[in-house]
Amino acid sequence: MSVKTIIEVEKAAQILKLLGDKTRLSMMKLIENNECCVCEFVDIYQASQPAISQHLRKLKDVELVKERRKGQWIFYSLNKESKYYEFVLSILESVPSQDERLNELEKQGLRISCCE
Repeated sequence: MSVKTIIEVEKAAQILKLLGDKTRLSMMKLIENNECCVCEFVDIYQASQPAISQHLRKLKDVELVKERRKGQWIFYSLNKESKYYEFVLSILESVPSQDERLNELEKQGLRISCCE
């Protein structure tokens, strides 16, 4: 039996606005079941590191993602402790898998090892 958390309309609107950006929505789907480094996102989205970091900062500011440091690298994952986790998960369930992007990185030899 799960207990549904009801969130304020203002907070729901803020989260929906953040996830209304296709890059951030795709990033959230990628880290739903994976941990990703900024450099992986840079390669996947062919975007600058500052642009990717800005997307991640916005998601982190509302506690949707968490980070883990390993040396100079930061790895991001979905924050399952967030009070908005169930709400975000319900959205991500309707989004197609993005795992092929990670598989492509792996084929190119760029999956995580670029940071270790």
